[in-house]
Amino acid sequence: MSNEKHALIIGAGLSGLASALALMQKGWQVTLYEQAQEHKGIGAGIVLAANAMKALDKLGVGQEVRELGAAVRSARIRDWKGNLLVELPVAEQAERYGADSYLIHRADLQQALLAKISTHELVLGKQLVSFSQEKERVHAAFADGSSAHGTILLGADGIHSRVRKSLFGEDSMRYSGYTAIRGIATYQDPRYPLESGGGFEAWGKGIRFGFSHIGNNRIHWFAAINAPEGENDGPMGRKRETLRRLDGWYEPVRAVIEATEDAAILRHDIYDRAPLRKWSEGRVTLVGDAAHPMLPNLGQGAGQGMEDALVLARCLADNGTDSAHALRMYEEKRKKRANAIVKGSRLMGAVTQWENPLAIAARHFLLKTIPARIQSRRLDWIVGHEV
Repeated sequence: MSNEKHALIIGAGLSGLASALALMQKGWQVTLYEQAQEHKGIGAGIVLAANAMKALDKLGVGQEVRELGAAVRSARIRDWKGNLLVELPVAEQAERYGADSYLIHRADLQQALLAKISTHELVLGKQLVSFSQEKERVHAAFADGSSAHGTILLGADGIHSRVRKSLFGEDSMRYSGYTAIRGIATYQDPRYPLESGGGFEAWGKGIRFGFSHIGNNRIHWFAAINAPEGENDGPMGRKRETLRRLDGWYEPVRAVIEATEDAAILRHDIYDRAPLRKWSEGRVTLVGDAAHPMLPNLGQGAGQGMEDALVLARCLADNGTDSAHALRMYEEKRKKRANAIVKGSRLMGAVTQWENPLAIAARHFLLKTIPARIQSRRLDWIVGHEV
């Protein structure tokens, strides 16, 4: 295979792997450079809305993901005592969009994508130090003294992207105002049988809790808790402290936390970044969280990375040998949508984490009175989208 279509992809997370698959479909040679020494699946549950599932079908892994994950068959929002605020019409949505939404363990999704990549296309233990461009190609230099060159370079290196920083300088992360505590437990509750899939979110005062099936009898749960940035776990430890914060909440909230091993409970402060004016410079561009890191409130982080991958590959295929022009076209097609979702995710987070009792009462009144069908339609432009 000639070297005129060789992409260097920095980062082998979800967006990097998706970009590799999309480019390979268009006849590109790819090499993924991952700084970790081993490719092990980390993280917790991840939501793949209908738009992400359609993208995964196009990448050739939709079927595997359906087998590994759990379809969302129910989605309810409750208050912290368990009173139903709204039941979203998921069956109707799935019919309208032509695809179910799924929940899956991030590691399972990563494995499904990784299975399509051959061993010589993924190089581990490679930390990017710098890159430079010539008229016809890009050079990348790594911390171990090695280097590589290709036609284009993609920064798929996440929210702390070195490629982004090199292109556009340092910009600070924006703290959301809340920390996320997450876990996965093998847990069963007769009210939430496996067959019905999905689960619920319960909204309280400055705290929100989510409970979802992710396949294989596992429940992914999260608690988003308003907290000062960088706060440490209290003296009782992470699990006990979380249970204390959720004292008196609707069951199975506390029961599923109790069923989770202490060591398996993760905690991360949640950040995004302000949208960039541009993503590309010559033969270098950004995809996924490197381009548009977003808060998880609309469940679109992974989906937007998949959409990036497909649009990028299509632009490269449509623009022959003019790679720099293709990258500009990709950015033009993707930037407005991705940045709108960054903004929407931030807004959604603000509303769900309110602490003011009057604001919370008004929020719950609106959720109960506006028909669920109308509420779900507001996300059509996101979830109903197909690349």
